[in-house]
Amino acid sequence: MSENQCGFKYDEYGNTREILVYASGASLHGISYVNKGTAFSVSERKRLGLEAALPPAVRSLEHQVENSILKVNSKVTPIEKFIYVRSLFDRNVALAHALIKSEIKELMGIIYTPTVGLAVQQYSSMFRQANGLHFYPGNIDQAEDILRRYIHRDIRVAVVTDNQGILGIGDQGAGGIAICLGKLMLYTQGAGIAPWHCLPISLDVGTNNEALLADNDYLGWRHKRITGDDYLTFVGRFASAFRNVFPNALCQWEDFSKQNAFAIRDAYSRELISFNDDIQGTGSVTLAGILTAMRIKLEKLKDQVFLVHGAGAGGVGIAEQIGVALVAEGLTEDEARDRIFTLDSRGVVTTDRDIEEYKMKFAKDKEKYPWLKDEENRDLLEAVKRAGVTVLIGTSGQGGCFTQDVVEAVAANTGRPVIMPLSNPTSMAEALPEDIYRWTDGKALVATGSPFDPVSHNGVTHRIGQCNNVFVFPGVGLGVLGSGARKVLPQFFTAAAHAVSACVSKAEMAEGLLVPAVESLKDVSGKVALSVAMSAVEHGVSRPCVFSTFQHEGDEARMHELLRKMRWDPEYLPIVAM
Repeated sequence: MSENQCGFKYDEYGNTREILVYASGASLHGISYVNKGTAFSVSERKRLGLEAALPPAVRSLEHQVENSILKVNSKVTPIEKFIYVRSLFDRNVALAHALIKSEIKELMGIIYTPTVGLAVQQYSSMFRQANGLHFYPGNIDQAEDILRRYIHRDIRVAVVTDNQGILGIGDQGAGGIAICLGKLMLYTQGAGIAPWHCLPISLDVGTNNEALLADNDYLGWRHKRITGDDYLTFVGRFASAFRNVFPNALCQWEDFSKQNAFAIRDAYSRELISFNDDIQGTGSVTLAGILTAMRIKLEKLKDQVFLVHGAGAGGVGIAEQIGVALVAEGLTEDEARDRIFTLDSRGVVTTDRDIEEYKMKFAKDKEKYPWLKDEENRDLLEAVKRAGVTVLIGTSGQGGCFTQDVVEAVAANTGRPVIMPLSNPTSMAEALPEDIYRWTDGKALVATGSPFDPVSHNGVTHRIGQCNNVFVFPGVGLGVLGSGARKVLPQFFTAAAHAVSACVSKAEMAEGLLVPAVESLKDVSGKVALSVAMSAVEHGVSRPCVFSTFQHEGDEARMHELLRKMRWDPEYLPIVAM
């Protein structure tokens, strides 16, 4: 049974209430949105021509989840667990998502970071079933026709990658689509955007990964990456086709190289309802952690001095988001930039250097900061001392670069230093939490990019919050869709950061958490969605939700009701034979 042999009947909130099928019998098992496996009821089996196609006993979804937990726990390695969950998703999306929901703390690390990195690298060798779309120079001219085949699914969110900037592992060619698949599963878990409304897309413009090009099993377009005008034309053709077919859908750019990430984001910010999660999502969740630290310190954001060590897409995205938040606190844009320093492999980024365009916004003029005239003052330790840094953020991928001297220098500038080693995996973390607490006598406020176990120091146990973009992008997506926002504004990510921070309770802050626990993902996403939606109303970019006949009219209570009712929960829906 092909995917387009089913349809979806929605209620007034745009949520699916029935699945319509145009076939019967065993072929119903062939589409994961319809398949219930042993949970097809007796009446459904009679009505849908499934009699004798299944064993007589009927299992509930809850029973199926219990069995699935046993099966996934029987797998030894993370990649084996990944394969099991993805295979289950390919057969039965409701059951797969019910399983993930029941074990979200463990399984989020399986379907996404860190295990998804292995899946990306092994994509071609472990390929089992096609998911999403792969555009390459041989079919990009047909992009609009190809996308129209998915009209029946009412696509609301697409995660789109060119596969070049996979975190920690770089250019992975066609395998990058596994990241998109994982992100969309988290859109469903957090925001309740039903799987049939999600579309992963790879823009396969080749790869410069020589190992892939030499691999006989490699499934991608076996060419060096196209660049320059050819690359821009390719992306432009996709963007035009996507806008024409899905003008109201959200397009999330994912894992573009730092050279292209800002250019692509900015080029299509008005043409598509789009954002770049590596830039803006990372900036937002990091800001959320900083805002929580300010609640603990009882200090204002505008009274801090920030240093971001690592001036790639994520690092500059963090700097951008801090800047937006500082302006919201009353500083001018110039005053906000004055409080934010960025540092790359050559030291503090300055205007006299030959640097990429995206780094220029936070580059410092040596005339304004005379201590930068001496190149020896541009390294991390001297910059912390001379700029008076109180918030130190790491996105450098240089494991251990936040040394004891550096951390103690931040502590000398403030009673409660905020130290955020965000590079992952753990081996790339700029410092280990246990060291940071020891070097600051337990006074530091810490959040990380990788998951860490709690740390005990002087009889006090500190829980380590993970700055994970998953707290931001699902809620941003739902808020944009529910508000009918015509564009994605930087202010949405400030609103999201405040919402995420507000979800950290006083008890959690007392334990050292700067961001919520992952078990609260669904609740956090709902609050982020409402904040983003109301930000869209406030900034005049909202319109009636095109996915719903229920109108929010800009009222917060009605918006909350719409967003709540739009969310799909992993449950089996009635199936209607047409």
